[in-house]
Amino acid sequence: MNFILETIRLIDLIDIGLVALLLFQVYKLVRGTVAVNIFYGVFLIYMLWLVVRALNMQLLGSILGQVIGLGLIALLIVFQQEVRRFLLVLGTRYFRNGKISFDHLFQLDNQRHGGWDYDSIILACERLSKSKTGALLVLAKKSELRAFAETGCPLDAAISSELIETVFRKDSPLHDGGMILVKNRISAARCVLPISENPSIPVGLGLRHRAAVGMSESSDSFVIVVSEETGSISYANQGELVRKINGEKLRKVLPAVLGDTIFS
Repeated sequence: MNFILETIRLIDLIDIGLVALLLFQVYKLVRGTVAVNIFYGVFLIYMLWLVVRALNMQLLGSILGQVIGLGLIALLIVFQQEVRRFLLVLGTRYFRNGKISFDHLFQLDNQRHGGWDYDSIILACERLSKSKTGALLVLAKKSELRAFAETGCPLDAAISSELIETVFRKDSPLHDGGMILVKNRISAARCVLPISENPSIPVGLGLRHRAAVGMSESSDSFVIVVSEETGSISYANQGELVRKINGEKLRKVLPAVLGDTIFS
């Protein structure tokens, strides 16, 4: 026992701790999705490979080593969405407050403008909720979501509750799909958004709510949903769906998530 303790270095303990932390973060990322079963399978194969190496079983070890080597490429393909989400969360966490950014580093876009018009957005959601008019609003944080905006109809208009309500009227040609809001302007409407495959989403919810979750998984956006069936307001942020909130709750959540953003 003393021999084992003498051979363990401080750097070994740090190494074990970092690996455990990495595995925990990966598990949190895939938990609740179909990818979690793949994660279990890969983890068991890797543990088996370590045991085989420790027992010096060369033939089986070489086979498992080849499987793991090729498996890394396969994992990048299978976990494409999860890897994208992991990098997005990582980048958002350290660049969210804007203190660390390329704009600050290279002193780009020093001219700064006002922040979000929360009142108009909340008022539009409340009115849409009262009339049971379905709506899907995507509020961009750092990314301008140009790839998603290009799938819809460009507007580039100032935010107003009247315009938001008009776009989502059932007789409007732009009411299907999502509306993307970037830097306090309506960038585009009728945009095609990704659908989440998260099995934890309640079965009774339709494509509008699944698109909201999918958009928040695929980008750093904050998505507001108004149900056409019940008129209830929900929001999705970082893959999490919060249902049945009112205007007052939304008024507290928006500044907390988006902050008093000053756009450059």
